[in-house]
Amino acid sequence: MTGLAILVPGGSGQLGRDIAALARSASAARVEVTAPSSAELDITRTGSVVSAVREFAARAAGTGLQPIVINAAACTAVDKAESEEHRAFAVNADGPRVLAAACASQQLPLVHLSTDYVFAGDADRPYEPEDPLGPRNAYGRTKAAGESAVLGSGAATWVVRSSWLYGASGENFVSTMTRLEREQETVTVVADQYGSPTWTADLANGLLELAAVITNRRGPERRTLHCTGGGQTSWYEFARAIFAELGADEDRVRPCTTAEFPRTAERPARSVLSNESWLEAGLTPLRDWRAALAEFLAGR
Repeated sequence: MTGLAILVPGGSGQLGRDIAALARSASAARVEVTAPSSAELDITRTGSVVSAVREFAARAAGTGLQPIVINAAACTAVDKAESEEHRAFAVNADGPRVLAAACASQQLPLVHLSTDYVFAGDADRPYEPEDPLGPRNAYGRTKAAGESAVLGSGAATWVVRSSWLYGASGENFVSTMTRLEREQETVTVVADQYGSPTWTADLANGLLELAAVITNRRGPERRTLHCTGGGQTSWYEFARAIFAELGADEDRVRPCTTAEFPRTAERPARSVLSNESWLEAGLTPLRDWRAALAEFLAGR
């Protein structure tokens, strides 16, 4: 198989870092990765995006590698987006629109990351890619707009929705619970919101597999896919599992309702994503969320 050249905007985020690290360690095929941080490539600056994509395409052509762009750049501060929706829209919708247009002009395929928060969270089953969107907060609205922008760009684009991401860098639920386990005797966590925790290293592996399939001209027919850790849980049970893996008493985690723990941004109650689209595309499913969590925490 011909090797890959991968451009990863958002390369300093927790997912971007894992994509870059795994791509650079790939042994089955030659892979060259460029993973600029938001400071190095600000996705909201049209000229910078167009230049970066053009230069990347030229470098890939010179090496004979198959190029692909995986967009991991995003504004993910859910509560902050309520008061700064314009900024979130610039990063999550306007930037991807420009990126997709630049990819179309260079005939580069694009994989764009999205979220479970584009759904209302009131379904009685896991969401399929084609289900109607109904975001309950500004973050979800801006990500939904980003999906629409890239899918309507004319570029060869795939949107991959995932959920409840955690990784080795940056702030996330696992890092927060790890810190609170050290600092507090008890921790109160909502028990009536459900989703699928996803380790960014596992998701990165899946995205690299998808990239190889796309550049080998076997891209999935469905342009929107779901890829999350296997299974589902609540934030409360997720927190208890984290405490257990840390060797701490799970009963130090106390349950509460969403109403008892109000946040600035409304969260979907049940945003579990179905991974059937991923399986139907012939891609490897991610492992169960609990097994991934155990390995992640064992390596910290």
